[in-house]
Amino acid sequence: MLDVRRMRLLRELSLRGTIAAVAEALAFTPSAVSQQLGVLEREAGVPLLERTGRRVTLTPAGHNLVRHTEAVLAHLEQASADLASTRRGLAGPLRIGTFPSATRTIVLGALTCLGRRHPGLEPMVLEIDPAEVAGALRAGDLDVALIHEYDFVPPVDEVGLAGLPLYSEPMYLASTSPAPDRTADASMLGFWRNSPWITSTSGTLCQAMTIRACQAAGFTPHVRHQVDDFATVLALVAADQGVAVVPHLGIVDPPPEVTLTRLPIHRRTTIAFRGGAAEHPAVLAAADALRTCVPAEPAPAQTAPPAHSPAPPQG
Repeated sequence: MLDVRRMRLLRELSLRGTIAAVAEALAFTPSAVSQQLGVLEREAGVPLLERTGRRVTLTPAGHNLVRHTEAVLAHLEQASADLASTRRGLAGPLRIGTFPSATRTIVLGALTCLGRRHPGLEPMVLEIDPAEVAGALRAGDLDVALIHEYDFVPPVDEVGLAGLPLYSEPMYLASTSPAPDRTADASMLGFWRNSPWITSTSGTLCQAMTIRACQAAGFTPHVRHQVDDFATVLALVAADQGVAVVPHLGIVDPPPEVTLTRLPIHRRTTIAFRGGAAEHPAVLAAADALRTCVPAEPAPAQTAPPAHSPAPPQG
């Protein structure tokens, strides 16, 4: 009989590439992971791994077992959801992953909503880079999480996860100079081609979006500062340290020196969870609370809106 816990280790190896990465993600030692995978091979009766020096890759049989593992884990999530639906009232921890601008504008209100509707639940919030969410959900460190994607950055189809759309928000060009007097489209970024730029840190989706949007406008931005906190980004813009692209949720009390020009670029936020968990009562409760606290879509702005920007979103 195949052990589902060991099958899960094989699935993680197929995704993470090394035994060391699997061990770090799931709080095992590398030797323990290797040992458990060896037991799984004996259970399967066929080679699942090919070892070349320190490298380990999956055999065709190993890849086939991973495909079955995805289905097994999804069915287990569905079974857990069915059992949870028979209990009276929701109780216990609910681990929610989020990113800073959503924490302030959406998640805080959702926590209040959950406390009122389901007092037995214990929501636990973890701010986490969206790039790390998939691994945390698969590892069981999170139950639901908010992730986002941007125009100009193709979304990644994460294995073992499912999701529900939550919110789409516009992006703004933050500057201290007047915006060009023409229809707002992606090419208008070329107006600031000679300006220094402020982006998020390397490796983030937000930075990739800014760089690719500028390249689509015909130039590669000169990045002077890399900052993830949008309030700090706006302060840097106000100090004439550069221009930046910021999402609507990141605009709270912008400095009066900053002009915000709405762009035809969007960031979309999704509620992510493990495959098969869509009908789990706690997941449904979290999704409903989050939807309740989504700010209204801002009204369309002119190419060069007033210096004080659209009203900050309410959470």
